[in-house]
Amino acid sequence: MKQIVQNYKTGELRLVDVPLPAVKPGGVLVRTAFSLISTGTELMKVSEAGMSLLGKAKARPDQVAKVVQSVATNGLSATYRKAMGKLDSLTPLGYSLCGVVEQVGDGIDDVSVGDLVACAGNEHAVHAELNWVPRNLYTRVPDGVDPKHAAFATVGAIAMQGVRRGEPALGESALVIGLGLIGQLVVQLLDAGGVRVIGVDPDPERCELARGHGALASGAPGSEDVDSAVAELTGGAGVDQVYLAAGGSSNEPVELAARLSRDRAVVVDIGKCRLDLPWNAYYEKELDVRFSRSYGPGRYDPGYELDGHDYPIGYVRWTERRNLECFLDLVQRGRVDVSALISHITPFSSAEQTYQRLHEGELRGIGVLFSYPTAQPTARTTTVATPVVQPTTHAAAPIDRPLRIGFVGAGNYASSMLLPHLVDRDDVRLAHVVTTSPLSAANARRKFGFATASTDLDDVLADDSLDAVFVVTRHSSHAELTRRALLAGKAVFVEKPLALSEQELEKVLAAVAESGNDRLQVGFNRRFAPLLVEAKQRFGDRVGPATVRYLVNAGSLEANSWYRRTDVEGGRFTGEGGHFIDTISWLLDADPVSVYASATRGPDDLHATLRYPDGSTAVITYTTAGHASFPKETIDLIADGKVLRFDDFVRARVHRRRRWSSAVNRLPRGRDKGQAAEVAAFVDAVRTGSPMPIPLSSLTATTTATLAVHDSLAGGVPVSLSTNGAG
Repeated sequence: MKQIVQNYKTGELRLVDVPLPAVKPGGVLVRTAFSLISTGTELMKVSEAGMSLLGKAKARPDQVAKVVQSVATNGLSATYRKAMGKLDSLTPLGYSLCGVVEQVGDGIDDVSVGDLVACAGNEHAVHAELNWVPRNLYTRVPDGVDPKHAAFATVGAIAMQGVRRGEPALGESALVIGLGLIGQLVVQLLDAGGVRVIGVDPDPERCELARGHGALASGAPGSEDVDSAVAELTGGAGVDQVYLAAGGSSNEPVELAARLSRDRAVVVDIGKCRLDLPWNAYYEKELDVRFSRSYGPGRYDPGYELDGHDYPIGYVRWTERRNLECFLDLVQRGRVDVSALISHITPFSSAEQTYQRLHEGELRGIGVLFSYPTAQPTARTTTVATPVVQPTTHAAAPIDRPLRIGFVGAGNYASSMLLPHLVDRDDVRLAHVVTTSPLSAANARRKFGFATASTDLDDVLADDSLDAVFVVTRHSSHAELTRRALLAGKAVFVEKPLALSEQELEKVLAAVAESGNDRLQVGFNRRFAPLLVEAKQRFGDRVGPATVRYLVNAGSLEANSWYRRTDVEGGRFTGEGGHFIDTISWLLDADPVSVYASATRGPDDLHATLRYPDGSTAVITYTTAGHASFPKETIDLIADGKVLRFDDFVRARVHRRRRWSSAVNRLPRGRDKGQAAEVAAFVDAVRTGSPMPIPLSSLTATTTATLAVHDSLAGGVPVSLSTNGAG
């Protein structure tokens, strides 16, 4: 199918072929009829992409701060690869459309194939021929509403949420600054609610359009027409609310808002304008500044948007979806008119030229729509079938040709830490990549040369030509995807963690037993880090029990990090702790026999004490309360009168009769955490038929110990470990 995308690094816009989106439970597949170009938001994105790297940095100082922090944590080389990988990716455009339901996923009963729906979301309602849209980001279009008009629903919901934040009342007065697409809709919504409106915009045509849709007056900022209209309308007191729907770098909108507001008025920021608030003006009037977050409550909440968990109407009256429904209802009843906002309707096949004309100013307008070729629905279905994979026995025989590899998932980690170590190998062929997003699959194919890209996991599992599968998805899917790939006879490399519960681990081990296929590796990369490998060799053999201290300065998470979804993705230590337990077990050449954990500030800040068969003990201190400038990982290993000190993959020392220390500038270009070596070890083992780099018994023991940390925290007692299921 076709989709319009942009390369943020080069600024190039292209209409590209991407794989069809898969039909998943909890959503519907929608064939687009019309999609709306947000001439403000999207053209700002297009403009940013055309800037130099320095210009992009100035435009996004928040991202620059993340890069600086990543350099301190991961080193320059790894950060550069990750940043350039993100920049040199195809990104989607669009977030508001109307289309026809083509297929219905499992669990959906509120729409049927053939229904007309309005859809929202910058990942689910993009400019593409087909989109998979989750439950709370679509709504049925009421009878009699033109599909072209329904394509405005998302932008309408943004305007509606902004108006709700202002809490207008009948008879009040409002100033709308910026009469683009959002501003025009705000004017109409306020007028429909009995509010007297004045509009402000430097464009006379937009001012005239606003007057035709309910504005009592409108004019350029600072004009006498606007000032006198506000004075006459409010008796000189000033307006009750100001809605900032303007963009750009000028601070004039917020200054104008202060000047024309009454005492204790409300100022709502809907757009993305400069907000250097003049302190005296806002303080003296005690203005109430509010922000409007996109389409409404539920936005940026994955539980609402992706998992379909609605908010109870008694507690949250107006959610994203209910705002979409309300806007379409107003359109149906004629209280909002979007027909006059449509400036141009252009075929989707000319998308590249349309954006170019808009960017250059040749095509001017408020509402620009793409129209798509019509097509009849191809199937009526309410479930997504899962084919039965027949178990096979995977013989560990040598492979005398290049290894054919499939990837499930191609996000930031896979693209920056794994795929670069595979793409140039002569003994590897990147055969197939599967991602949940068609554009992500197309990106991976473009950047790494995969022969085939799709969004259907069964395409990989059913491909008998594949020798190995990499599972690099979110934590909650690891165990099930690994189980299915093992049953399909593939060698499997799965990123940590292998499982989030004992039940998931048991299912993986049952798949090994059922299929006879134990060709499994988990991405415990630290034991492959060159500096740590050398430090262990320098430490030498151990006779007596050892004491190990592993300090992990994990740091805090961003508010929207998927790691915070502990109910779905497990806790932080459950997801990451296997790294540290595996490293200790490798250093001690043994698996732990018991775990005792205690928390300091909650489950994300803990001490885990591990005991080993020979009496060795290890303490992992995992904390989120440290400072970002301190190294993330430090290890001390003490035994037999010797000490190994390891500092965050940058420097290592061994104190013994003959002291050894790595050079200070040993890794001037970054921290090598072992990803290249672990990938090479996996490929070599699969090609030669030799044992896997980490024994299954060790993978099982590490996973069991990681899960036991949570059990110990819950019970407050040590947990004895049993790994009887190990191979």
